[in-house]
Amino acid sequence: MNTPLRKVGVAMLVMVTLLLVNATYIQVVKADDYRADSRNQRVLLDEYSRQRGQIVSSDSGQILAGVKPSDDKYNFIRTYLNGPMYAPVTGHYSIRYGPYGLERAADEILNGSDPRLFVRRLSDMITGRDLRGGNVRVTVRPEVQEAAYNSMVENGYQGAVVALDPKTGDILGMVSTPSYDPAKLASHDSDVQEEAWTAYTEDEANPMVNRSISETYPPGSTFKLVVTAAALENGMTADTKVTNAAEVQLPGVNADLENFGHQTCPGDTLAAALAYSCNTAFAELANELGAEKLRAAAARFGIGMTDLRIPLRVAPSALGDLTGGPELYQSGIGQRDVRLTPMQVALLSATVANGGVPMKPQLVDAYIAPDLSDIEEFAPEELTGEAAMSQEHATVLRDMMIASENNTKGGGKREGLEIASKTGTAEHGVSPKETPPHAWYTAFAPADNPQVAIAVIVESGGNRGLAATGGSVAASIGRATINAALGGG
Repeated sequence: MNTPLRKVGVAMLVMVTLLLVNATYIQVVKADDYRADSRNQRVLLDEYSRQRGQIVSSDSGQILAGVKPSDDKYNFIRTYLNGPMYAPVTGHYSIRYGPYGLERAADEILNGSDPRLFVRRLSDMITGRDLRGGNVRVTVRPEVQEAAYNSMVENGYQGAVVALDPKTGDILGMVSTPSYDPAKLASHDSDVQEEAWTAYTEDEANPMVNRSISETYPPGSTFKLVVTAAALENGMTADTKVTNAAEVQLPGVNADLENFGHQTCPGDTLAAALAYSCNTAFAELANELGAEKLRAAAARFGIGMTDLRIPLRVAPSALGDLTGGPELYQSGIGQRDVRLTPMQVALLSATVANGGVPMKPQLVDAYIAPDLSDIEEFAPEELTGEAAMSQEHATVLRDMMIASENNTKGGGKREGLEIASKTGTAEHGVSPKETPPHAWYTAFAPADNPQVAIAVIVESGGNRGLAATGGSVAASIGRATINAALGGG
């Protein structure tokens, strides 16, 4: 064979080899990526040709996300009950923008492609039954979700509410405001989808952000629960003497840290400091405990976890830099670089309510097959594998929180119901003294037999501006949520 022919033969062999390699890469290595790509019309048409599963509440079976037949090529369209109210729970399912939230986390169950549904799919094909996806049963209770959402919206508040069952970790309510309507993104009209998407994503209020689990905030005085737990676990008692000074100087810098309103604390014990939320006492306590003990106590509550899923991903909460005295003083009152999600703040109260044992928050109660048999049920599990504090110390902290609630103003108090709570008023922004503070309220009830633990954040003072406090703004929202959970409207 002469040289030119040999070169042509080698070139053709190389090209054939490259074609085979490319075909193998596309059909084997990248197959799952192409199959999952939202632009893959074949996959879309296949998914929409079968009935997507429902998202339902566990106690009442209320359908939060369902389907109905459509008169176009997609066969079915996703529907949502009170879309903005439940958007933080369900997420959205869109032809153009894909699944999000629980719709994404449980997509294989809902679209029927989960391996555990293989036998069902095979049976459907053999018998000629319509292919259907599985269902997701969530822990959210509609009356709790409705009370929390309506309380936030009626006041025009921006923020979040989380309600937990402290014994199981079940999420009874998860609200984020302002919210968005997932039904508009589920429309089969591309213009409607695009208009809604543009409106939501360009809104400065970020209505598509689930503030309850995806945003972190300075927790303010709600973080004093962690400092108190650390103090009790390290040998202090409710009667331990602490400063009651109106202000203390930050070590190493020319700046003071003061109590709210520059008031002298009415008492000089740890119990009084929590009951009256005295900043100076907790600043010095944090410094006395030191960074190592404070971080250890926070970690036992779940602060710092980077892999928490409910099954939606929860943004990590963190303490930030604790290298020096000023950092410890300011962190002891939930400022400086301390950042917690509303879910984490709810966990603080839930852990105290559960005798010091934090339970993993869980949004999904069970995955259910189309024939209503259970695919998987989720049992309660501990969050960190160790108690955040002893049951004895949790009881002491509960009593301190009851005293705190007795000093907390705001509406919604219910005669005969004893609540254990802690408020927070958190500075933030470039000019904290000139920026309305975030208002916090976290609590559990009934105090002697806890059935619900909650956290509320109202961003930037709500309607109270610079005068906002956790008690004047957030407490009434929290109590309304608690009352709904306990059957009190």
